[in-house]
Amino acid sequence: MKNVLVLSAGRRVELVNAFKIELGSRISAAKVLATDLYPNRSAACQVADIALKAPRVSDPTYIDFLLDACEVNSVGLIVSTIDTELLLLACNREKFLSRGVHLVVSDQTLVEKCRDKRLTAKLFSDIKIDSPKIYSNGALTFPCFAKPYDGSCSVGAVAVREPNAITAAMQSDPKLMYMELIDDSHTEFTIDAYYTKYGELACFVPRERIEVRGGEISKGITRRNYVYDYLLPRMRKLQGARGCITLQIFANEKTRRFAALEINPRFGGGYPLSYSAGANYPGWLIDEYLLDRDVRFFDKWEQDLMMLRYDAKILVRGA
Repeated sequence: MKNVLVLSAGRRVELVNAFKIELGSRISAAKVLATDLYPNRSAACQVADIALKAPRVSDPTYIDFLLDACEVNSVGLIVSTIDTELLLLACNREKFLSRGVHLVVSDQTLVEKCRDKRLTAKLFSDIKIDSPKIYSNGALTFPCFAKPYDGSCSVGAVAVREPNAITAAMQSDPKLMYMELIDDSHTEFTIDAYYTKYGELACFVPRERIEVRGGEISKGITRRNYVYDYLLPRMRKLQGARGCITLQIFANEKTRRFAALEINPRFGGGYPLSYSAGANYPGWLIDEYLLDRDVRFFDKWEQDLMMLRYDAKILVRGA
């Protein structure tokens, strides 16, 4: 079972192609599969070797669908790309492993902490990484920042400049949390980290976010700077981490003030920049889980590499 399955592939053409390149260079006959709710409308599914139509993550048959798909298609490695399926996958990881399938997802406890931003703040405190203050609803300080505690891709996140900016809908939303607003003197970074199957940190690449579109980086630069120096020793051990982990943090170079916002235990949308810089996470996943090779710490990735993204097309004949 040497094929690779990328879940909820959507628009992640670069990630699917990276797996195709790395898998092809190691196991020539193996294939990369991709799932999506509408694979005929997914660009990444069009470039995958095999595309599968998947039920919604909330569908009670989702796990059984994946188990059957792995058996039918000789899948040995599964990679997730979206937040909403992480907890379900983490809870069922052993079920896949019992069938010889490596579902690369962090432990359930860590996923739960990452999916709830309130718990994430406590996690940051435990590993001595600074994060924004969280306000109780009855003691807000303005300006502040509101976001769903289980949100992703900046959906529902908004700056609140004054009390009358809080709408009735916001007041009645039980998932909305309020925190300190980080000002423009800070630079935003996303870090792509890789943890081995033994929980050891093998790579750590900060990406400066120059421009963001729809919650995903469109322009960025790899940086080996003060952010790297601050986070690396603190992130050496992250209990329960496995595979690719992304961390979002704001930093002020002059004051050396840091404010970490969230951890997403999955591939981030901007990971292709780190891959281009030499942080070969798809290859390492294949090495570890399909070829039983050890992955050692790697810090020779290219710094100051800038990525400028643009829209491209995938054409489907006879659609």
